[in-house]
Amino acid sequence: MNVAPQVIDLLVHGAAQVATPQGSTPRGGADLGRISIVHEGAVAIHDGRVLAVGPARELEASFAPARRLDAHGGTVVPGFVDAHTHPIFAGTREDEFELRAAGKTYVEISLAGGGIVSTMRGVRGASQEQLVAQLLGRMDRFLALGTTTVEAKTGYGLELETELRCLRVLDTANRMHPIELVSTFLGAHDFPPEYRDDRAGYVDHVCDEMLPRVAESGLAEYADIFTEAHVFDLDQSRRIMNRARELGFGLRLHVDQLTPLGGAQLAAELRAASADHLECVTRAGIEALAAAAVQPVLCPVVPLFLRDDHEAPARAMIDAGLAPAIATDFNPGSCYLQSMAEVCSWSALRYGMSAAECLTASTLNAACSLGRGADRGTLEPGKRADLLVLDVPNLKYLCYELGRSPVAAVVVGGELAYERGDYPSPRLGRGVES
Repeated sequence: MNVAPQVIDLLVHGAAQVATPQGSTPRGGADLGRISIVHEGAVAIHDGRVLAVGPARELEASFAPARRLDAHGGTVVPGFVDAHTHPIFAGTREDEFELRAAGKTYVEISLAGGGIVSTMRGVRGASQEQLVAQLLGRMDRFLALGTTTVEAKTGYGLELETELRCLRVLDTANRMHPIELVSTFLGAHDFPPEYRDDRAGYVDHVCDEMLPRVAESGLAEYADIFTEAHVFDLDQSRRIMNRARELGFGLRLHVDQLTPLGGAQLAAELRAASADHLECVTRAGIEALAAAAVQPVLCPVVPLFLRDDHEAPARAMIDAGLAPAIATDFNPGSCYLQSMAEVCSWSALRYGMSAAECLTASTLNAACSLGRGADRGTLEPGKRADLLVLDVPNLKYLCYELGRSPVAAVVVGGELAYERGDYPSPRLGRGVES
């Protein structure tokens, strides 16, 4: 007796490879590079979820799709998850880029009134409507570059009302765009000018006023802090993060980026969701993170952008069993980059990571660091159908080619959210067929 094929919403077919990590927990050590590759594969999608992944001939026989997306010999992977960004800002800082090229350091520029405080002035002067419009434009670019989930920090307000306005900007944009923004409150990004000579007073303000009001608003899932020698020291960071945890926030920390301050050990002590940057982390810091199962979020393009010689010891972390995510750190000052494909290439070049390791770090591990590993980050039945069609013949090509986005089409929650104008070529017709 013949069984009629199951009617489904979408079949993604025609792929040379469907490549995906598997599972819902972060992968480190040798497991980081263990992924599933289905040659001549396909993905069946229904009700916004992955229904099946397998050889195209099998899925074609089992399902009757209402729509099709032809990968035309490309590679299908999960949507990128960018686990560290600062996308709410007004104005850019190309002048500082020139100063660094001339030999100035990030800290020198910051102490002279530039850096974070420079962007703060622009954000304080912008309306909520202006910030929403700018953010939506950046989200369009994230989407076109293949990112389907973005961790988004505040931190350019540095006073209560502007920080709340930035969180409302995130909430508004989240309801208007296919990308999901995961909101992080970063009021402890720097000391604003009005507290420059009263740092203890600003720490009190963050703990006693800002964090409680943000918690009451329900607009932020995580709290973050910039723990570094020229901003928040270890004791100040510990106090602020403990208060955030008391109020129900998940914890993320910028640590050991510019100096080996011991921020990794603090992140481990706090059992944070992530310890980010880590260019100057020590062996003791790596061991502490491993013992506490804290995920590193590494930003490989930042030292390049800042002309900094320090490099996060990614291979030592992987060998220690840590499960790194990789991220853009998109922001106007220290990494004006939105492409996770470029991050994959630079992770291969700077960290010695394989394409398979980069795929896991930019999808499953990044999703896990945001508490979303059970819902996305892989192409497996039941997970949200976020996927990319890359116009490359195999996964290794993802890291191999620089300077061009390989993203030809993006599916978010089972819906085609982006299709590049030249995909496929005119002689092949449209990629999506009804």
